[in-house]
Amino acid sequence: MNPNKFSTPEIEAIYDVMRARRDMRHFVPGELEDGQLERFIQAAHMGPSVGLMQPWRFIRISDTGLRRSIQEHVEQERIATADALGERSSEFMRIKVEGILSCAEVLVVGLIDQRERFVFGRRTMPEMDLASASCAIQNMWLAARAEGIGMGWVSLFDPARLREICQMPDGSQPIAILCLGQVKGFYPAPMLEIEAWDKRKALGEIYYENVWAAEKSLP
Repeated sequence: MNPNKFSTPEIEAIYDVMRARRDMRHFVPGELEDGQLERFIQAAHMGPSVGLMQPWRFIRISDTGLRRSIQEHVEQERIATADALGERSSEFMRIKVEGILSCAEVLVVGLIDQRERFVFGRRTMPEMDLASASCAIQNMWLAARAEGIGMGWVSLFDPARLREICQMPDGSQPIAILCLGQVKGFYPAPMLEIEAWDKRKALGEIYYENVWAAEKSLP
């Protein structure tokens, strides 16, 4: 018996939350409970980070005008992305990609400036600060899902422009716009799978042993 294991119901609950997590775009009116946002940020702050550098910073967007400016910029980037997609442009434009104006809370997540000072674990892989911040965001996502709150990660933005909008310091890097709020229900599968944009790969396509297997050619 492994003395470090959680109980069977606790283990099942963790896997249930991971299976039920969704990147949400559709929100309904309603605020978060008192203290709920702080719990989610605390969950993120408990995430692992290389060299314990804790590179994440969270900006709560409570100003309506600022939220609208962010949404307008994302919309511009959505159109630019559609243009870059070529033949899938019209298909992409039918997909809802953000809920910035309809969700209860908007957070901008950024990496700290002067990250070059942190060498531990980053000497050959400086991108590990982004990996660390992504772990923090995943923590928040799972905590929100466990409490029945939807969360969506928006990445359609120009980092330099978003940095300017949010008055972030030079050298910092915005990596995510997070939308959190009440939802009518969670998608039964990833939204992009429902929209037939793509589908989750089978384990046999992403799991190798000893050597990287040859990728199957695309149809």
